[in-house]
Amino acid sequence: MSTLEYPSREEIGEILKENKVIAVVGLSDNPERTSYQVSKVMQDAGYKIIPVNPKASHVLGEKAVTSLKEIEEPIDIVNVFRRSEHLPEVAKEAAGTDAKVFWAQLGLENEEAFHIAKDAGMTVIMDRCIKVEHAMAK
Repeated sequence: MSTLEYPSREEIGEILKENKVIAVVGLSDNPERTSYQVSKVMQDAGYKIIPVNPKASHVLGEKAVTSLKEIEEPIDIVNVFRRSEHLPEVAKEAAGTDAKVFWAQLGLENEEAFHIAKDAGMTVIMDRCIKVEHAMAK
């Protein structure tokens, strides 16, 4: 069990009600991939998805960027679909944005990344699926 503290289910529900722009790091353009399926559900629910994938030009009808640094509009949530060992570098990049929330998908957790994002003033959620949390918050 993790010793890292995350927001409660109720707090996560509030976060998802108040924040509507999600930069998805590692968003695949392959409809078979979990990142695509989860992001499509969130997009269909009214969230703006910004794909962050250096190998894709467009995902879900949105222009992809190669890194968080390229995003010129305000971001609310950075949702990460990259292996746990990559989370610290993504957290460092996210800390340089105006994002309020650093979210690592189900199965992903990294203590170093947690502290990087937390120290940057971000709310940190790890090892939770944003699609599942959104469905539960309704």
